[in-house]
Amino acid sequence: MSAALSAATLTGVWGPVLLPLRADDDIDRSRLEAEIRTLAESRLHGIYAHGTAGEMHLLLDDESDRVSRMLASACAATGKPFQLGASHPVPQVTLERIARTRELRPAAYQVALPDWLPLTDDECVAFVTRVAEAAESIPLVLYNPGHATTTLTPRLLGRLLDETPSLIGVKVPGGDDAWWDELRTLGVLERCAVFVPGHRLASGLARGASGSYSNIAGLSPAGAVRWYDLMTADPATAGDLERRIGEWFTRHVLPLQRAGVSDPALDKLLAAVGGWADIGLRVRWPYRPAPDSAVAAARDDAYALLPELFPVLPADTIPKGA
Repeated sequence: MSAALSAATLTGVWGPVLLPLRADDDIDRSRLEAEIRTLAESRLHGIYAHGTAGEMHLLLDDESDRVSRMLASACAATGKPFQLGASHPVPQVTLERIARTRELRPAAYQVALPDWLPLTDDECVAFVTRVAEAAESIPLVLYNPGHATTTLTPRLLGRLLDETPSLIGVKVPGGDDAWWDELRTLGVLERCAVFVPGHRLASGLARGASGSYSNIAGLSPAGAVRWYDLMTADPATAGDLERRIGEWFTRHVLPLQRAGVSDPALDKLLAAVGGWADIGLRVRWPYRPAPDSAVAAARDDAYALLPELFPVLPADTIPKGA
């Protein structure tokens, strides 16, 4: 059980639960338990399951429920806050997943707008208010990835906040100066925690963001928190680290992304580079993993270019999952 969050208390670096998979595409329970235990014992501000990085779009209901229970149990033992994703292309399934997991008392639910067809603003309001009713006292975080069919504009977000008091946060790719200015003008930043991509967190915080559901936590949970601390203690140095992270992404992640490697596969590549858990590169059919050959060069470059993220270099102990 996690204490319910508010827009003011939803902050910091939250790490994703990734799915270690066996050769038959089934979830490897023992490796998943070890990963979740590592996350629950870390300094991360919280953990979340069933985001894109957790391959939520490929999970059956019983698998989703099993991962949710495992996360809730591990976090209960350490007192770590956790959130659960309940997104599904069928909105009725979203309601069912919330109903089945309410007793776990996550700190919030993450939900995405139904994605098969674009929604009007009125339909977005109808969806979010219905989901809020299903979640009862558990707050909501709206997840609007860059590939979403319906784009969450600042004006629509403001309307959703007006009509759904339990909506406390939003997970978005971010925007330009005009986008942030509109959020301020509409009073959104005072009522909603805006979470941006992990590799852009330093510049995001400077513009008004509250935190990140972080791909950098997938690379190095300890390093992601240390970088977050640096954003307050030494913003200039934190900004320089963001620049170098961007350089590393350009060298090792962007070429794979352009070649069609999916976001979950790239998240597992980050974890393999960081070596903090035995997750492996395999993603569920029909998606293909990042190539094994990409790991070593990306790891060497990460340790050389981003030493602040890696206090220990476990080169001879990095686990190698399926």
